[in-house]
Amino acid sequence: MIRPFSEPIYVTRPLLPALDELQARLGDVWKTQWLTNGGEQHEQLERAIAARLGVEQLSLFNNGTIALLIAIRALNLRGEVITTPFTFPATPHVLAWAGITPVFADIDPVRLTIDPAHVEALVTPKTTAILGVHVYGTPCDVDALSGIAARRGLRVVYDGAHAFGVRIDGRGVGTFGDATMFSFHATKLFHTAEGGAIACADAGLRHRIERLKNFGIAGQEEVEGIGLNGKMNELQAALGMTVLAHVDEEVARRRELLAIYQQRLGRIEGLTLMPQLPGVESSCQYCAVLVDHARFGRTRDEVHETMKTYNVFTRKYFYPLCSDYESYRDLPSARPSCLPVARRAASQVLCLPLYGTLGADTVQAICDLLLSTRRAS
Repeated sequence: MIRPFSEPIYVTRPLLPALDELQARLGDVWKTQWLTNGGEQHEQLERAIAARLGVEQLSLFNNGTIALLIAIRALNLRGEVITTPFTFPATPHVLAWAGITPVFADIDPVRLTIDPAHVEALVTPKTTAILGVHVYGTPCDVDALSGIAARRGLRVVYDGAHAFGVRIDGRGVGTFGDATMFSFHATKLFHTAEGGAIACADAGLRHRIERLKNFGIAGQEEVEGIGLNGKMNELQAALGMTVLAHVDEEVARRRELLAIYQQRLGRIEGLTLMPQLPGVESSCQYCAVLVDHARFGRTRDEVHETMKTYNVFTRKYFYPLCSDYESYRDLPSARPSCLPVARRAASQVLCLPLYGTLGADTVQAICDLLLSTRRAS
């Protein structure tokens, strides 16, 4: 008999090293009395993350949304940008904040990332860029998107909120496109509680990003451009340096848990886990499973609600689609008939609990619970 868990099991938990490790770094900050504006912790973290991600240029931010907004401004994007509706609200919101019209393309049915074939069909004279989103640790088809951008004279920007540490044939995912945003929110594999970064290869672009994230200030008596305050402070950076030392252990543990999910759920009729693509090293950000009502016998929502009664809190990432938001639903590209694959995914995806301190026995029990919801045919 399956019993409810005595304590809530959430979809994720932040990686929290021993408190004394963080206190030691905070002690260094207190000694310097330098709390923000590019102090020692900030400089250390920026170098360490750039090396880990294998990127040439990196700029840290107070959060990923501001980072993406600044990247769009630094690239001088205008008009229309083609993006995915299957993402967190921040992705289209930064376009709207920049005065850009988001144009929604459907997604690939396997990767659940933006579908290059649909992207190319949506390019118009107003299109200036493609904004792709790497989902759950699975990257976009970067080669196909690069080809479209080259043929049509477009920029390519990636929302890599789920993609910290993802590699494609040994190459860091942040080296593709013109710029990639990484989120360091507490829900992410690597975090600074709140935070983010922009990676790019162009030193000139990084210079513009650095100016724009600090009010456009170029010196004590000079301001270049209209910027915002996107700086990461020393407290965030100190936490980041502490967390970074434990990320390898966290990834290894998540891989073990994902293997259990794959073994238990991977061959069940009506359940589909995210693909293990050749040459791709995933970030293991989430364990996403698609629930096919016709074949599994229960809808995703029924499974979601049933698991809550047992104290297991899954998430319907991403539901609803961004194209269904009041802000965007009247756009021609937001019509349901234009986005059949995305709509199906939004009704089927369920993210299961995944984090390093989750026990293997608990994952086994979660699998038992999920499978118990199945209706026999």
